[in-house]
This record gives sequence, structure tokens and C-alpha cells, in this order.
Amino acid sequence: MEDRAAGAIMGALIGDALGLGCHWYYNLEELRKDYGPWISDYTTPRPERYHGGMKAGQLSQSGIILVMLLESVVEKGRYEEDDFTRRLDEELFTRIDGTPANGPGGYTSQSIREAYRRRVLQKKSWKETGGHADTTEAAERLMVLSARYAKKPHDVAMHVSSNCVLTQGDEAIVAMTTAYGCVLSLLISGEKLDSEISGKLMRLVRNGELPFHSVVKGDFLPPRPGDPDPPLAGKFSSPDALLTPGYAALAARDPGISIEPAWKVSQVYGMPCAIYHVLPAAYYLASRFSGDFESAVLHAINGGGQNMARAMLTGALAGAQVGLSGIPERFITGLENGRRLADLALELGRHAARA
Repeated sequence: MEDRAAGAIMGALIGDALGLGCHWYYNLEELRKDYGPWISDYTTPRPERYHGGMKAGQLSQSGIILVMLLESVVEKGRYEEDDFTRRLDEELFTRIDGTPANGPGGYTSQSIREAYRRRVLQKKSWKETGGHADTTEAAERLMVLSARYAKKPHDVAMHVSSNCVLTQGDEAIVAMTTAYGCVLSLLISGEKLDSEISGKLMRLVRNGELPFHSVVKGDFLPPRPGDPDPPLAGKFSSPDALLTPGYAALAARDPGISIEPAWKVSQVYGMPCAIYHVLPAAYYLASRFSGDFESAVLHAINGGGQNMARAMLTGALAGAQVGLSGIPERFITGLENGRRLADLALELGRHAARA
């Protein structure tokens, strides 16, 4: 579990840094012109594009925030929301101004800008900072929580959803983010990302361990006449977000479904930033290349568009399956402060294994 937890965290950080140079190319001809037919390593952003002025192997702001949460949980031994939000107040919000092309990492995403405006300019509490962005910013940091509480699915769901609403308040986005965190925790616990994963998640729903509402019985049998409406097991009205990974894994392994080359999954599910475009592609790639971290993240990167988020979420899922020991060493050594970050990730993994 220690190795898989560290693999999930480092997989996300590697995916983030791989996307830094070639981020948000929606014209794939331009991407190939600037970086060649196949991106296989960290790249330097062009001066006129997103993250201009940064260097290959550095983290974007999403990676920086992930590290802030990682440092907080390792230092405290558990997730303390007040400590994490203090770090955001002191270490991030003092360095941004609410505009996109500004701040650590060279760019500040929509949900972080909105949280900044509500927290700093409008003086709101952290219970009022979540905005309406339909993006993946919260999912890009939850790996720490999925790893730390991997043995306790209910705790994963509670901490992930609580952390998500700091920056994103739309219930559907929180549900999809929480579902991703639950999938990741199962992989860290040793489960496989295959067509059975959703069935395992639904059993946790029926056992009351995950806060989703469902009226169907096992194998999706309908309720019988006279069956009462089950009590809501939390804030999420539907468990459908838990079904996406199973369908994506089924597509990845069905010989009758062909996406070739695999990076074209971005064109199947969509290249934009919304979580409902990014998540299915990440599930697909991490299932298709379940034992091959490099192929998973590089196909995520070479699909263009919001490839940084796609690679972060894919990298975490793939890293959780192969473990830190299964990630090629060049991705660690090429990452700025890579060895220190790997040591932090392993320390978190030790906390998880002892829990």
C-alpha cells in the first residue's frame, strides 16, 4: 500500500509537469509542429503560451497546491482542513491577484481565481469560497486524501467532498470528484481498474460506506412494489458518477471497441477542461495501460487540449496500479525536486499503511 499510495501521488505530479510545456493546444497540428510527432518527456513552454517563462520539469499551480496538501497531511499525520486552508491563505493567495496569467506555476485556474475573490476581496469564510467551475481543480489534489484514507472508503468520500467544496460548489462536480477519489482509493488498496470496479463501489453504497443515494438493488434490479425509498446516505442524489469508471474500463478492454492510437481518446470524450470530458478519458487510459505507467500518461499528454489535467488524473490512477516502484526513474529525476517529493509521498504511504 505504501508503494501504491506514493505511486498515485507521484503519478499525478509527473502528469502535471509533463503537461506544463504543451498545455492547452487544441490544434494538434500546432502541438506537433512545436513538439514533434510524439511528446515523450518534460518540455519547456513557449514564451507566448500558457506557463511561459517556466522550465521543463517544473510544476504548474495545480501541482504546487497538491504539494501543499501533501506537506500538510504528512506534517499533521492526517487531514486538518484548517491547516490546509491556512497554507492557501498564506502561501498561495498572497502570490496571486485573481487574474489568469499570474501566480505560481504561471497560470491560475478558474476555481482558484473565484476562491481568491471570495476569500480575499469579499472576505468570505472558507465555507463560502466554492464557485461554479465545472473543472477538475479539486480532483487534481485529492490524491493525497485518497492515499491517506485508502483503508476507509467513507473517510475518503467525506474528506474529498469537504476539500472539493473549498473551491467548487456545484453538487454534480463534487459528486464526480468524490467518485474519482473513491476509485483511486480502491486502486491504492489493491483493486483493479476493470469493468468490475463500479460494482465494488456500488456495494459500498449499499453498505452505507459511500454517501450516494441509490434505489436499485444488486445487479441493478429494480425496486419491488412496496419497497420504501432508501434514506439518503449523504449529499449525493445519484451514484452514476461511480458507474463511469466501469464503463470506461469495459471500453478499454472490449476487442469490439477500437480507439487507435489511444491518445485519440481525447477526441472521443472531448478535449476541453470540464470534468465530464477529462474523467472518462483518464479512466480509459489507466485501464487500458494498467501495468504501463509511461504509455498511460504519454497518451494522455499527446491528446492535446486539457492534457495537463488528463495526465494528472491518469497518472494518479496508473501510478496507484504500478506503484512508485513501477514508474520509470527518468520521470522522477527529471521532475524538479523529484526525489524530495517521492520521499514525501512515501511518508504519506507509511501513514496510510499504518492506519
